[in-house]
Amino acid sequence: MAFESLPERSLDRHELRRLVDDLAARPEEWRELVDFPDGHRHYVSLHRDEYVDVWLLCWTPESDTGWHDHDISSGAVTVVDGVLMECNPRIGGEHVEVKVEAGASFCFGPEHIHRLVGVADRSVSIHAYSPPLWRMGQYSIDDGGVMRRVSVSYADELRPLDPAA
Repeated sequence: MAFESLPERSLDRHELRRLVDDLAARPEEWRELVDFPDGHRHYVSLHRDEYVDVWLLCWTPESDTGWHDHDISSGAVTVVDGVLMECNPRIGGEHVEVKVEAGASFCFGPEHIHRLVGVADRSVSIHAYSPPLWRMGQYSIDDGGVMRRVSVSYADELRPLDPAA
C-alpha cells in the first residue's frame, strides 16, 4: 500500500497493520533514514497527511517510551530489525510483557495503553497512526499502584515519567 494509494479517510487498526507490514517489505522507502545518534532513540516522520501518520523509529536497549496512549488514534507497529518489548499495565498484578521480534507486527485501538522498550541493540520499527497523532497521554504509576495521565503533544519525545514500574 503506497502512500499515494491510501484512501482519503481514517484507517482502522487492521489497515494500519497492513500498511506497516507493506512498508517493512520495501526498505528502499526508509532504510537510508536509519540512524543511532549517540545511543539515543531516533525517529523520523515517513508520511503525514490528514488521515494517517507514519514514523520510523530506531531503538537501543536504553530506549523506553514510558507508559502512554495515542489519544484518539489507532495504531500499528512492525519491527523490521532487532527486538522490542511491548508492555501493558496490569493493575494489581505483574505487567504483561511481550517480545516483538523482527518480522512481527501488532495493532491497537485508541484505548490501548502500553510502553515500548528497546531490547536488542540497533532495533528498528515502523509505526502508523490514524487519525494522525496530535495529543498522547503519558502515564506514571506510583509505588502504590496509582496511575496518573498527563496530556502531551505528539511532537514531544516519549520517555518514562517514573522509574520502570
